[in-house]
Amino acid sequence: MRAAWTLPILASILSCFTAQKQTTCKEGFSLKDRVCVDLDECTDIDGATEICGNNSRCINTNGSYYCNCKDGFALQKNPGNFTADQSGRCRDINECKTFQGICGPNAFCNNTISNFTCTCEQGFVSSTGLTVFHPSDNVTCTDKDECKEENACGLNASCQNTQGSYYCICNTGFGLKSGKSNFTGKGEQCKDVCEIDETICGNGTCHQGASGHYCKCSAGFTNYGKKTSRCTEVDCGTFNDVNNQIKTFYVVEDPLKHLSESCRKLKESKDPTELNGEGLLKSLLTIIDQVLSTGFLNDNRKVSTFLDLVEQTLKLIGPFIKKPGTKISTSHAEMELLVDTGSVIPKGLKTLSSKRAKLDIKLEEAAGNPSSYPGFTIVSLLSYSNLEESTGFFSGMEKTENQSFKMNSKVVTVSVSNRDTKHLKEPVNITLFHLDQSKQTSHTCVFWDSSKEGGAWSTRGCSVVESNINYTVCSCNHLSSFAVLMALYEIEGHFELQLISRVGLSLSLICLFLCILTFSMIRSIKSPRTTIHLHLCISLFIATFIFLAGISKIENKVGCAVVAGMLHFFYLATFCWMCLEGIQLFRMVVLVFNTNFKFIYMLAGGYGVPAVIVAITALVKADGYGTEKYCWLNLDAIWSFFGPACVIIIVNIFFFLITVWKLAEKFSSLNPDLDNLQKIKAFTITAVAQLCILGTMWIFGCFQFEKGTIAMSYLFTIFGSLQGVMLFVMHCLFSKQVREEYENILSRICAPQKRTYSEFKYSNSSKANASRSTQDTGESHI
Repeated sequence: MRAAWTLPILASILSCFTAQKQTTCKEGFSLKDRVCVDLDECTDIDGATEICGNNSRCINTNGSYYCNCKDGFALQKNPGNFTADQSGRCRDINECKTFQGICGPNAFCNNTISNFTCTCEQGFVSSTGLTVFHPSDNVTCTDKDECKEENACGLNASCQNTQGSYYCICNTGFGLKSGKSNFTGKGEQCKDVCEIDETICGNGTCHQGASGHYCKCSAGFTNYGKKTSRCTEVDCGTFNDVNNQIKTFYVVEDPLKHLSESCRKLKESKDPTELNGEGLLKSLLTIIDQVLSTGFLNDNRKVSTFLDLVEQTLKLIGPFIKKPGTKISTSHAEMELLVDTGSVIPKGLKTLSSKRAKLDIKLEEAAGNPSSYPGFTIVSLLSYSNLEESTGFFSGMEKTENQSFKMNSKVVTVSVSNRDTKHLKEPVNITLFHLDQSKQTSHTCVFWDSSKEGGAWSTRGCSVVESNINYTVCSCNHLSSFAVLMALYEIEGHFELQLISRVGLSLSLICLFLCILTFSMIRSIKSPRTTIHLHLCISLFIATFIFLAGISKIENKVGCAVVAGMLHFFYLATFCWMCLEGIQLFRMVVLVFNTNFKFIYMLAGGYGVPAVIVAITALVKADGYGTEKYCWLNLDAIWSFFGPACVIIIVNIFFFLITVWKLAEKFSSLNPDLDNLQKIKAFTITAVAQLCILGTMWIFGCFQFEKGTIAMSYLFTIFGSLQGVMLFVMHCLFSKQVREEYENILSRICAPQKRTYSEFKYSNSSKANASRSTQDTGESHI
């Protein structure tokens, strides 16, 4: 019985386990009639419509599901399929940004939720007539010709179609009150320019013609033959008194008359025609060449008249030169002229240049006041080849003590069409290249001021922007003729210097006179070397005497030039005779026979060479003799003295070095002639000392043209004034033989009545000395 119950119990337990197993299903499945079937998450779950979120679709799968975005939407991140538990929401796709040019050319893209539409841009129309379309509609946007519309621009205007738009231009003789060159729409209308701007013709009356407006100028005004341009005053200036101009510059009578007549016709004509600009320019350049080549500009008033004439002519010529201008050069001038024409004032920086100058100017400044703009802009830069030689007038300059000025650039004239250039809103820059680029010194920017005592250089309104050894950049707030001055500082005229100079030179004259007597009268010491000393002392004596008597006689320019020329000659002669002595010593050491110069050769070297140098200087630089304060070489010609002097000093040093070298060789030889060698050695020492005495003075003289050289001035004065004294001491007092001759002469003067044994001894000793001098005499013991 127990076994009978066991089987049913096991069966019931098994059924319980089976029933328990069918009550649970995998995820994505649900139990239905005790069977696990797929769960449709998209429909079977409460709120299933929102399981994927807005703008999305739910797609069921066996045991699962997935979501994706509807057309026109997409996930912001990780695009593709997703589930509810994943982050991400479907957002609208902006096709207009995502797909550039999706609507095609000349069309706008308009984004909508889940879609987009296309419309043609303004100025374009649809090829099918659809105003809103989709790319699939095969629509293209083509240009709309607005000018075909009736009265698109209104009266007195013409329509110009453009791609996608149009604009209107007023007909000739009409304009807009706004001043614009074109317009669109009907907000503005073209009106007669004579009504819009009553000042359009300036000093003239405006009229309307078939080809547009034109101006009739009042008496004394012109538009230079350009009928639509503003009438401006004709200022013939210097041409009003042409007869006076012809008297001043009679060599250019015909060109002056041509310019004067052209200006007069322009001023008086009621219906002017364009003049021949090239012909007028040729007349101006002819005037410049002939005036500068003939030396008419010998005073400042003539310079002022000349520069005013040039500036006036440039203003007259400019409007008749064809755009864009011209660049021309002649023997005495170089010019660049820039021309710009049109109703609109030009703008921007322009650069004009020549070989020795450069101009930087803004065209707005050249054009002038817009309210009086004549329809053209002219800028000219004119550089003169040698005008700086005639413009040394510095009365308008403020000088410090002992300061002077020298022209150190070419003179240039800057002219523009602007009538008011007395004070520019923005300054112009003029770069002027230096004539003397040998040393750095102080430079000053100046302009020619005709109002200062007939004309002089002035710094008013000009300043230095940059300056170096090659050029100076000047900034000026007005226009005229410009240049660069170099500041020089002369030695200060202290009373002490004058006293030292006069006393020293007087003593030198006495000593040089004694030297001349010694070398010419005492026969016992005569030799080729003392002949050289004699002529050296004569040259230095004459130079010193002329210096003392005439260095300051500047009243008569011709006489002053003669004094300067004579000083030039005799100081050079002194150096030449000194050079001959160096060569003579060289010959005595190196040559065994025929060691002496022929006298005729000495004269040629001592006086002929200086004469040639002075003659060439006088021919090439005739105005180089005489300065404002002294009768000496001016700075332009000073190297005609310093140059040869430096060469002579270098040559002497060369010969002295060789002489000393040869002497050293002979002293070290086996059988030296000690007496003769000692004599030559003493001569050489004396000659070197002489070179130092004469050369040192002019070394100090080189420093007399800079500021603050008072110490050099004292040294120059002392060495210069005592040269004669030092030569007397060196060649006479330090010479034993000359001293003996002096003693004998003094003894004879003191006791002339007694003929004693000493006198007899003197006579014999003189004869003995004379015999010894046949080789060479004048030994000095220093």
